[in-house]
Parts: sequence; C-alpha cells; structure tokens
Amino acid sequence: MKSYLLKFGLAKAEKERYEKEERPEAQQEVLWRAAAGLPLYTRTGSGAIRYCDRCQVIKPDRCHHCSACDMCVLKMDHHCPWVNNCVGFSNYKYFILFLAYSLVYCLFIAATVLQYFIKFWTNNLPETHAKFHVLFLFFVAAMFCISILSLFSYHLWLVGRNRSTIEAFRAPVFRTGSDKNGFSLGFRKNVGQVFGDQKKYWPLPLFTSQGDGLTFPTRLVTPDLEQGGPQPPEPSQSVAGVPASPLSEVQDHLLNSPPHGNHTADPNALTSVGPDSVTISLESQS
Repeated sequence: MKSYLLKFGLAKAEKERYEKEERPEAQQEVLWRAAAGLPLYTRTGSGAIRYCDRCQVIKPDRCHHCSACDMCVLKMDHHCPWVNNCVGFSNYKYFILFLAYSLVYCLFIAATVLQYFIKFWTNNLPETHAKFHVLFLFFVAAMFCISILSLFSYHLWLVGRNRSTIEAFRAPVFRTGSDKNGFSLGFRKNVGQVFGDQKKYWPLPLFTSQGDGLTFPTRLVTPDLEQGGPQPPEPSQSVAGVPASPLSEVQDHLLNSPPHGNHTADPNALTSVGPDSVTISLESQS
C-alpha cells in the first residue's frame, strides 16, 4: 500500500497546486501532468483523470473508493457485509473459494438430512422434537444452497469475462469510449488472472492471482484474439497533449504469449492520409 501511494499519489507541490486551483479545467491539467508517467488507460465518463479527493491519489485502473471502508480498493468488486470487508484484487480468489466451500458444505448437509426429511414427509419419522430440527436444518441448507449457487455462478461468469461487479453494471471508460469487454483477454487468460497458471493451486486458499493490482492488460493494448473484432488504436497515442506511458512489466508478463504464425506487421500500414495523398489521387483520376 505504501508503494501504491508513492507511485500514484501527488507530489507535495502538485497537491498544493491542485488544492489552490478552483477551476476544474486547471485541476485536470495538474492531474494530466502528474499522470503522464503512469500506466493508466481508464478515464471518467467525461474523459478526465480518475482522482480520489478523499484519499488524495490518482486511481489506478479498476480501482474504486469504498465508502464503507473509507479507502480506495484495488480492482474493487463490491463491499461484502457477510465478510465485513471489501472484495478486490487481494482477496477475490479467496471470496470465490469461500462461496465454493460454503456451497459444498450446504450440499453435504442437505444430502445427509434428505433421508430424514423424506421420512418426516411420509410420516415415518418417530414423534420426537428432533423432527422439527430436521425440517429446519433441511430448509435452511436448501435455501442457502440455492442463494450461494446463484452468487457463485454469477462470479464465475464475471471471472470468465474479466469483469468486476462494478464493471458489469457500469462499463469502464477508455480513451476510445466505454467498453464492457475492455479487460477481457480470452477465457484462459481471464481465469489465469484470478486463479493463476498452476491449476493444482486453484482449489487451495493460496494467493495465486497474477499482477500487482495496479496495472492490467487491456484489449486497447492487445486485441482479443479469441473474440476477434477490429484492432483498437495503440495506447502510445497522446491524450490532451500528454503522452501515454508504455506498458509495465506486469502487463508485459500477462500479455506474453507465443506469436501466431510468421506474420509481421507493417509499421507503415497505419499511416494517416494527408493532403498530399488526396492531391495525387485527384491527379490520377484526371
């Protein structure tokens, strides 16, 4: 957390200048200069730098401020009242495993009590106070099993598409606009970001998530080869006169994959059409 504040926090002079400025345009100019060397790809709805006035830091991609915890949470998914904590980058795998363990436990209870529930339903259970305990235990286990199964299935769906609960309801905004699949890199890489590369550690409560929670590879950097679609512009394009920063080491590691074929991209293939080329085409037509 200390390195996060040092990297994305404003310097003392920048913070004083930001607080002195009254116009939002001037404050954004300070933020643009401070964020020039940071690996940021998401913006606000208006295209501004995402800044937390409460924590006084520039928000990394997928980071949000939790009003209940009163702090910015990396890759925040939601605030869970059942665990009394925020679910984010550092504990998202643990939360999914918590749902899986709870689901298996409820299924085990419901399965072991089912035979006694059938006897109770057919009036073959002895008239004791235990029959009410059996009835209560079966219904509680069944209701929790249904609710946990729906929540567990929903979060598995989110993992497969590399979205958080917040991003599922409000798509992240990039330089080219909002894109709900902006962080999706294909099913395998999406699952690997949460559970890691080694499958033997997936069911164990060990932290195996990839990355550092500050930077994430996006389809704006590398197009999704599994989902196809047009290739977005390169992230090296400048925005509002501020050049974008290169990929971090974490993004390079997550995006590291063998090349497909021997195709080599032509660096001159994306040259913009200028006035000279238009004049040449008109002369050739005449």
